[in-house]
Amino acid sequence: MSRRALLLVNRHSRQGQKRLSEAIDFLEKLGFSLLQESTEHPHHLPEVIHRYKYEVDLVIIGGGDGTLNAALDALVETQLPLGILPLGTANDLARTLNIPTSLPEACKVIASGTIRKIDVGKVNDKYFFNVASLGLSVKITQKLTKEVKRKWGIFAYAYTALQAVWNSRPFSAEIHINGQKIVTKTVQIAVGNGRYYGGGMAVVHDAAIDDQRLDLYSLEIQHWWQILLLIPAMRQGRHIHLPGVRGLQGQEITVYTRKPRPINTDGEITTYTPAHFLVLPQALAVIVP
Repeated sequence: MSRRALLLVNRHSRQGQKRLSEAIDFLEKLGFSLLQESTEHPHHLPEVIHRYKYEVDLVIIGGGDGTLNAALDALVETQLPLGILPLGTANDLARTLNIPTSLPEACKVIASGTIRKIDVGKVNDKYFFNVASLGLSVKITQKLTKEVKRKWGIFAYAYTALQAVWNSRPFSAEIHINGQKIVTKTVQIAVGNGRYYGGGMAVVHDAAIDDQRLDLYSLEIQHWWQILLLIPAMRQGRHIHLPGVRGLQGQEITVYTRKPRPINTDGEITTYTPAHFLVLPQALAVIVP
């Protein structure tokens, strides 16, 4: 593999600013010729990737799941392989792909050049790696500020989830999947492409990022405290077998709501219902252990 790489680091990610020079040092010692662009605004990443697409052989991104999601559209369009430096708070995509959180070890993984083709999810016009969801998770995202993440780290997810759960209220939704129409009242609908989201919770116990399917679960509970009973099972993805949880699988899903509801893709609010979900099999090459 050629060693020309575009290195993109989100300075606002949990470790981005302080680990940037360290990452550059490790990668150069491993033989990479780096074009460096650091950004304080991840929404600029697609423009940068397109600008350098003919000058590099891969893109290395340092940041969390939100930073990776911001670059995803351009990665799919250019078909440049992706190397990941997990410098965010949750690092759920890195967890799904077994990429180590140690910076030296993550750099060694990129240098090894083992390519794995993974699926990509799409909701409306927005691609996603891990999960796209509406309801409770959106409230958590709105409360999960950069300040809270810096202060609490991975525990920020539990802290903000408890706040959001207290105020959660069911909403009406219509789910179309595999020729079925399901009308329900729910506090959350999540559609997963990968395995992990929300700081290490599993979408479904057997979910994989290359299984060419989407996994949907809907939390159809009446009282906020019922969510607390589900949390231990959600760490393993076993919640879909419990009362009050609906689990479905398919390659194409549409969700309608009475009024437009925001949708969270990999930790960022990017689109609204009505939502049309698709899985794009083997849409992206990622460098993995």
